[in-house]
Amino acid sequence: MAKQTHDTVMTIVDLAKYLKLSTSTLYKLCAEGKVPGTKVGRHWRFHRTVIDQWLCSNGSKK
Repeated sequence: MAKQTHDTVMTIVDLAKYLKLSTSTLYKLCAEGKVPGTKVGRHWRFHRTVIDQWLCSNGSKK
């Protein structure tokens, strides 16, 4: 079985570090629906592959 769950799902703190943003900015972007993520109860979760695709697609819209 492949070891994927450790690095493929990120918390908001993980994603903030990955994107080099503050967590408060990231919470705001998530609340506005600007970042692809899933809310599980009170906690946000993000798939790294989806975030990478989102970054690439947003960069090409300029």
